[in-house]
Amino acid sequence: MAELNTGDGGGGKGGKVRSKKQNSKVDLTAMVDLAFLLITFFMLTTTLSKPQSMSLGLPAKEKNDKPDVETKVDEKLTVTLLLGKDNKLIFYSGLLETPITAPKDAVYGKDGIRKELLARKKVIDAYAKSTGNDKKAMTVIIKPTKESTYKNVVDVLDEMAILKVPIYAIVNDFTPEETKLLEGTK
Repeated sequence: MAELNTGDGGGGKGGKVRSKKQNSKVDLTAMVDLAFLLITFFMLTTTLSKPQSMSLGLPAKEKNDKPDVETKVDEKLTVTLLLGKDNKLIFYSGLLETPITAPKDAVYGKDGIRKELLARKKVIDAYAKSTGNDKKAMTVIIKPTKESTYKNVVDVLDEMAILKVPIYAIVNDFTPEETKLLEGTK
């Protein structure tokens, strides 16, 4: 790879022979080729970071033009989460008119809503066993307002994944009572 230029051999004059200073020159072409090969290799073999996402089970689209049919759920199996502005979170079980657990304020996280949902899940599992139908599961209805933040919805969806809640829905229709409850008036 290294190449030495020695010049022409002897000089045309006779007499004293002087040694010529030799110039050294290094050919770096092979090193540049190797560098580009390594860069290409590492670019192709590294895995790029993948965005974190949560899989959601969405209902299949139906081809018929039937009007939306309301799904009836046993009120003893339901928990409703109301997400309001300023990180406000209210939950209750059953129907708001005749609640199984009265509406309560909660906070996001493991010491707040997760703890409450775990307690409610134990009660619902016991109810399902007492009726002889182990396939009944807790159904969580998530109702975010327009003032609630995206972070709050993601936090609640994370709780659904952590607690392995099989049935949950995000709904945007509020009853007047629920709106009053979120605003703080009864």
